[in-house]
Amino acid sequence: MYFIDTHCHISDEAFAGEEDEYISRALEAGVRLMLQPDVDSSEREAMFALSERHPDVLRPMLGLYPGSVTDRWREEIDRMMEYSSRPVVAVGEIGLDYHEGKEYVKEQKDALEWQFDWAAAHGLPVNIHLRDAMGDFLDVVRKHKGLRGNMHAYSGSYESFLDLQKLGDWYIGVGGVVTFKNASLAQVVEKVPLERIVLETDAPYLTPVPYRGRRNESSYIPYIAARIAHLKGISVEEVAETTTNNAKTLFGI
Repeated sequence: MYFIDTHCHISDEAFAGEEDEYISRALEAGVRLMLQPDVDSSEREAMFALSERHPDVLRPMLGLYPGSVTDRWREEIDRMMEYSSRPVVAVGEIGLDYHEGKEYVKEQKDALEWQFDWAAAHGLPVNIHLRDAMGDFLDVVRKHKGLRGNMHAYSGSYESFLDLQKLGDWYIGVGGVVTFKNASLAQVVEKVPLERIVLETDAPYLTPVPYRGRRNESSYIPYIAARIAHLKGISVEEVAETTTNNAKTLFGI
C-alpha cells in the first residue's frame, strides 16, 4: 500500500539527528511521500534544507503560521518571500488560531488574506491551521471563493465542511485524533466522502492509538487509515488508494 502523510514536521527539534531513521521507518510502513508545512522564519531554512536532502520523499510548503503572526507580520512575509522562487506544493500552514488569545485577530486575518491572494496568483492549494475561529475563517473564505485546499487536523463539524464545499475545492486532513476514544471527529469522518479526505500525522503531535502519549511520526499513518476503514466499513487498501490519489490531485504531486 502507498500512503502520503500530508502534514508532518520532520525538521522539528523532536527529531533532531534522527531524520534519516524517521524517513526509513515511514518508507517501511508504506508512506512514500511526506509533506512538510512551513511555520515561520525561525524554522524555514531547516525545513527546506531537509526537503532538499530528501527530494524523492519530502515536499515543502511555504507559509506563515497564524500563531507566529504579530503586528510585525509583514516583516515575516518579506522573509517568507525570500523563498518564493523555490518549488512548493502548497501555501501552508496558514490560517487562524484564537485558542491562545485574540490579541492579533486583525493581523491574523490580514496575513491570511494576503496568503490566500498569493496562493491564488500562483495556482497553489492552501494548507489550513484553524483553532476556535471557524466563523471568522468562513467569512474570509467567502471573500476568496474558488480556492482549493485542505483543513489540517480538521476539528469542525460536518455542516462546516459542507459550508466550505460551497466556497471552493476543499478536503479535510484526518490524523491521530480519529483514533481517540469518543472523538467527535469519528462521526464527521463517517459522513465526509472518502474522496474528500487526506491522511496526516502532524508529527510530532497528535499521536494515534495505540501510541498515544508518545512522539508521533509518519510511520503511524497505517493506524489512522485502519480507523477510517473501520468507520466506513471498507478495506485499508481502499483508504490508502483513495487518500493517496486525493493528495496527489490536491497538491499536484
